[in-house]
Amino acid sequence: MNNITSAVPVLVLKDVRRNYMQGKSVIDVLRGIDLTINHAEMIALVGPSGAGKSTLLHMAGLLESPDEGEVILSGAPCADMNDDMRTKMRREYLGFVYQNHNLQPEFTALENVIIPQMIAGKRKREAKEYAMFLLEKMGLKDRVKHLPAQLSGGEAQRVAIARALANKPHLLLADEPTGNLDPITSESVFEFLMNIVRETGLSALVATHNPELAERMDRKITIKDGKLEEMDTLGMSGRIAFKQRFIDA
Repeated sequence: MNNITSAVPVLVLKDVRRNYMQGKSVIDVLRGIDLTINHAEMIALVGPSGAGKSTLLHMAGLLESPDEGEVILSGAPCADMNDDMRTKMRREYLGFVYQNHNLQPEFTALENVIIPQMIAGKRKREAKEYAMFLLEKMGLKDRVKHLPAQLSGGEAQRVAIARALANKPHLLLADEPTGNLDPITSESVFEFLMNIVRETGLSALVATHNPELAERMDRKITIKDGKLEEMDTLGMSGRIAFKQRFIDA
């Protein structure tokens, strides 16, 4: 991974606030968000449509800047960063998965995972080897030469997850990654996602409407009225296992 230090939180949001103008009215979407995500932690973000899940992910992903508050990514305060610095942070520390896979249609599954690595400066041979490793982990060894149009929805989304992990991010941000899939495919894709997150030791913040998937993560946080409410999704055995994983990482 990208020099992950377990002693430093992967993400800290301090009193983050964000509002938008709707006509002459001010809509407060985030009203003082405090959140810390630690190394090797998988967190579910739940809440009704329009509650601010995507806005919160945009703040965490440095795609938007808060009106007030602080975003600290892998120990680096981001408030005073210019656009180039924020882009560099996103490329080196963050991976994104969306509801739609957004793969490049003219490139194969393998090429879609190679390209972001080469943009980041990796040599093609090394990029290809790591892309193959990720796609095999995602159960796609026999589909690497297929174009996105030749893949099923679940396969395309697994390629998108591999692409998000291509540059070995510290934090994966996923916005309804199984939202467009049928229940059986959704379960399969989530299993691959959870397994590779656990194996690579990164952290993940996953927005989802699926309560069953949310319950399987380390923590569940609910966004409501612009605030976060947290529920521990782990039983005692789960907490012990998570603590041990954190210590061993």
